[in-house]
Amino acid sequence: MSRYNPKELVRKSQEAKEQAYCPYSKFRVGAAVLTSDGKVFTGCNVENASYPLGLCAERTAISKAVSEGYTGFKAIAIASDLKDSFISPCGACRQFMREVIRSQWEVYMSKSDGSHELMTVEELLRVHLALMT
Repeated sequence: MSRYNPKELVRKSQEAKEQAYCPYSKFRVGAAVLTSDGKVFTGCNVENASYPLGLCAERTAISKAVSEGYTGFKAIAIASDLKDSFISPCGACRQFMREVIRSQWEVYMSKSDGSHELMTVEELLRVHLALMT
């Protein structure tokens, strides 16, 4: 798929957010990942009382795709209920995106109204490293 609609990918991530299991944080997150051939896989966050054992929406969506044999990706959209700022993947998800998917791809971080900001995985990793130093 040479062209895709980022708004449609964001919409799919917003739909995935509705399935979130987050009884502890009440912070719903959804993700929609677009494969190189145009297939979309979605995921939501799934919490656990033992916080580190929870699953982020991004890793859920990517893992679903990889488990079905997809390893080439173009983009991912991430949605939450945040109104005033764009949802950004955590450091673990950023590393997961880079580790599993070695190609350059786009990350659409959205607000609850569907507006979005675009960054690449590499840009997100650079931002994360800058914050750590």
